[in-house]
Amino acid sequence: MQSTPNTKDGLHVAIIMDGNGRWAMRRGLPRSAGHRAGVAAARSVVEAAPDLGIATLTLFAFSSDNWRRPESEVEALMQLLRRYIRTELRRLIESGTRLTVIGRRDRLPYDLAAEIGDVENKSASGGRLHLQIAIDYSSRSAIAHVAAGWLADDSPSYQAFRRLLAWQGSGSGADVDLLIRAGGEKRLSDFLLWECAYAELCFTETLWPDFSAENLRAAITDFRNRERRFGGLPSLNQAVAAE
Repeated sequence: MQSTPNTKDGLHVAIIMDGNGRWAMRRGLPRSAGHRAGVAAARSVVEAAPDLGIATLTLFAFSSDNWRRPESEVEALMQLLRRYIRTELRRLIESGTRLTVIGRRDRLPYDLAAEIGDVENKSASGGRLHLQIAIDYSSRSAIAHVAAGWLADDSPSYQAFRRLLAWQGSGSGADVDLLIRAGGEKRLSDFLLWECAYAELCFTETLWPDFSAENLRAAITDFRNRERRFGGLPSLNQAVAAE
């Protein structure tokens, strides 16, 4: 049985872009060089995504726990994010890509938060791909924050909770079909925990700066050959075909 997307227009793929620092250290380079190479890898993946049947692509760029890193590295990451937003805007608009940023914004530099809002507005009409970038993001924090309002609702429901997650800037609320983690680690790292309830998982040893459009294509091909049951059983036809 081939996997089918849970959205009308295509797949929701989420990626944990891990391994930038290790990639740089293995080459005797500063960690910032790895992050720059990671931006190039992200650009390649974003460009390839629509042709692979991906409607929503969510990239984990900076977690709330990443504030614990050295101040110099955090500053370098913020500069890269700022540069990406400035340099990619025209490319995103021309390719029909809508960009939104999920996560907290109150701890970001004021000018970066303002630029994020600007690029979101200017790319809002993009209908070919919805690109979500998670910055200062914690799924646990998002869920806890939304739960407080949800419990106060007169008629709390699954759908209401899902809508609140989207309204609070915690993501589109759409279930993730495939979660990919580069860099060899095998954990979720507090990323889209609600949305990944039934996601297929793909862990690769490839460090993020070396992750290419072909790596993405291979992951999608593998995904489409998996059987997704969502807690149920194969249909009778599938069971007969398997005999």
